Amino acid sequence: MAISEIFLFIIIIIIVLPMLLLYVWRTKTPAKTSLPTNWPLVGMLPAILQNCHRIQPYFTEILTESGGTFQLKFPRVFNMDMLLTSHPANIHHIFSRNFSNYPKGPEFRKVFEILGDGIFNADFELWELHRRTTLSFLNHSEFYGLLESSVWEKVETGLLPVLDDFSENRASFDFQDVFQRFAFDSICRLVLDHDPRSLCRDLPYVASEKAFNGTTQALLYRHLLPESIWKLQRWLRVGEERKLSQAWEAFDEFIYPIIDFNEKNPKSDHNNLLASFRKAYEEKNGSSSLTRDFLRDTVLSLMFAGRDTTSTCLTWFFWLVATNPKAEIEILEEIESKLMRQKDEGGEKWRLFNVEDSHKLVYLHGALCESLRLFPPVALEHKAPIQPDNLPSGDYVKSNAKVIVCFYSTGRMESVWGKDCLEFKPERWISASGGIKHEPSYKFPAFNAGPRTCLGKQMAFVQMKMLAATIVYHYKIELVEGHVVAPRDSVILHAKNGLKVTLSKRNV
Repeated sequence: MAISEIFLFIIIIIIVLPMLLLYVWRTKTPAKTSLPTNWPLVGMLPAILQNCHRIQPYFTEILTESGGTFQLKFPRVFNMDMLLTSHPANIHHIFSRNFSNYPKGPEFRKVFEILGDGIFNADFELWELHRRTTLSFLNHSEFYGLLESSVWEKVETGLLPVLDDFSENRASFDFQDVFQRFAFDSICRLVLDHDPRSLCRDLPYVASEKAFNGTTQALLYRHLLPESIWKLQRWLRVGEERKLSQAWEAFDEFIYPIIDFNEKNPKSDHNNLLASFRKAYEEKNGSSSLTRDFLRDTVLSLMFAGRDTTSTCLTWFFWLVATNPKAEIEILEEIESKLMRQKDEGGEKWRLFNVEDSHKLVYLHGALCESLRLFPPVALEHKAPIQPDNLPSGDYVKSNAKVIVCFYSTGRMESVWGKDCLEFKPERWISASGGIKHEPSYKFPAFNAGPRTCLGKQMAFVQMKMLAATIVYHYKIELVEGHVVAPRDSVILHAKNGLKVTLSKRNV
C-alpha cells in the first residue's frame, strides 16, 4: 500500500473519531428519523459506523423512511458514495430492462476477487460460457435422478444418523451448522464427484467448509469500508482480511488437488460438470495453462451458491416454523396427506419421494418462499452502470457509481408486500385454485432477477423440500430457551449465533 494512502487513512481517523463522538453524544435521545446526518468532511460515515453491527435492518429503516431509494454520502476522498435501493421498479430496470448497462465490472471484481473468473464475477462472453455450460448440465435428462440419489444418500447416511443421536441424547446443537455441512457435502458431490463427509456422526472440522463463514463477513465489510482501508488490513493481515486470506488458502488446498486428480484420471461420464467446464473453456481459449485456475474459480463459485443459499434458507425456515406452530402443523398434515399414501400394519409409512412428488407440497413451498422473502440468503448486490442512467424512482446515477440493491429490504417493505409484510404467512404464496402463486423476481429477488436469475432455483427447491419434509415428519423441533437468533453481518444472511435447538422424535 502506498505511503500516501496510509497517511490519508490516518488523517481520516483523526477527523472521524471526534465527529463520531459528537454524533453519539447528540443521539443520546431517541432519534426522530432513521436517516443519517450528512456531516461536513465525514459525510454519513458516523451513522454507518454506529450501525455496522446491524447493517441490514438499518438499511431497511432508511429505505422504508425514504420511499425505497437513498443516497449514502461518504468522505469525498474515499470516492465511495452509494445509492441504496429496494424499489421493485429499479430492480426490474437494473437487472432486466437495462441489463447490458449494469455488468459486474472491475469494482465488483475487486471486492469479490476471491472468486476470480467464476460465474458471479464474470461478464459478457465468459459469463455466457458459464451459463451455457451450467444449463447444459442442469437440463440433462439424468440430472434430477443424480440429484435425488445424492440427496437421499446423504439424508440416510449423514443427516438422519446425526439427528437421531442428538434426539436420543436430548442434546442441544446448532441446526445451521448441520445444514451447512449437508449443503457443502452435496454440492461437492455434484460438482467434484467427491464427498468430503463433513456431515457424519463425529462432525469433523473441515477447514474448507468452515472457511465460507469468515469469507462472507469480510466481503460485506469490503462493501462498506474505503478500499484503502481494507487493502491496508489485507497488507497487515489483520481483522476480517486476515480471515479472508486464511479462507482463500483453505479453499485452494481443498479444490486444486481434486482438480489435478480428475485431470490425471479423466472420466467420460456426461454428468461430470468439471469435465464439461474444462472442455468448454479450452474450446474457447485453446489448450491453456489458465484452465486449472479457471476451474478453481468455477468450482468455488458453485460451492458458494450450493452451500450457503440452501443452508441459509433452511436455517431461517426452521426458526420461522418453530416460532409459528400453526405452520408446522399445516406442513406436517400436507406431508401426510400428499406423500404418505402407503399403509402397513403400523400405520403410515415414510417413503423417499422424487422431484414430481415434491411439486405436491404446495404449503411447504409457500413456507420456503416466505423464509426467502424475509431472509434472502444473498442480502444485497453491488451494481455500477457503464453509462449514466435515470432510474424509474427518479434518481440519477452517474457512470461507474456504486448502486447497492438491498434484497433484504425489498422483502420487508410495506409498499411492496402490504401491512403484513413482517408476518410469516405461507398462505400468501398459494393461489385461489390451490396452486403455487407466482411473484415477479423484481418483487421477490431471492434468486436474483433478469438474465442473471439463479440457474439452480429449481434444484434448490427440490433439495430443500426433501430435507424440510424429512425433518418435520420425523422430529419435533424446540428452540433453546434464551438463545438469540439474529442475522449476521455478511453478504450471506447467516444466523449470527447459529440456530440452537433440541429434537424429539415424533411417534411415527
